[in-house]
Amino acid sequence: MMPLLARFRQVYEQVSLPLGHFCTRLGIHPNMLTYLSLVFSVLAGYLLAQRAFLGGVVTILLMGLADVLDGATARASGKASDYGTVLDHVTDRYAEAFVMGGLMISGVVSPVWTLFAIFGMVMASYVRARAEATGKLASCNVGFAGRQEKLGLLLIGLVLMPLLPDLPILEWAVIAVGVASHVTAVQRLLYTRQMLVGSAHDRKLHKESGIV
Repeated sequence: MMPLLARFRQVYEQVSLPLGHFCTRLGIHPNMLTYLSLVFSVLAGYLLAQRAFLGGVVTILLMGLADVLDGATARASGKASDYGTVLDHVTDRYAEAFVMGGLMISGVVSPVWTLFAIFGMVMASYVRARAEATGKLASCNVGFAGRQEKLGLLLIGLVLMPLLPDLPILEWAVIAVGVASHVTAVQRLLYTRQMLVGSAHDRKLHKESGIV
């Protein structure tokens, strides 16, 4: 089971490619956009901490746009690299921590639920990274929710909060992010076990039966 938005990755890459060509013509390096995304995440965290939630929504959207553009620019310019991929993943984790940290400082969301969500987001990413680091899985981008889905849940909570002031909408959104993240981490671990342990078992059976 792939994250919902990941199923449309090919469409998303085709749509964003012209933007990547535009950035390339401007001489913008993909890593510059990665760092810009990180800067927006710091700003988003600060605004959320100050309870400037509308500004937080805008900067989170800008953070997402910069994240889209760095990948599109890397593909359009032919400058995609292993280091760029690692940098992108690392800055994504920092960005999530800044945003969630801002929510925790704001006092609108319980620190317990914020830490629950942060830990889940980190573990979902860690399981995927460790699984793909084995070199035996082309991708471990499976599970209930990826980064985009989780940021989407947060944005929904931030937008609905002023419309439903009597309900702890934002805290519910953070709890939903935490649950989705932990479920995704478990799903990725089970998928990795299936691919690695299952493949090894099949090879053993084939060897014992004389099939090569």
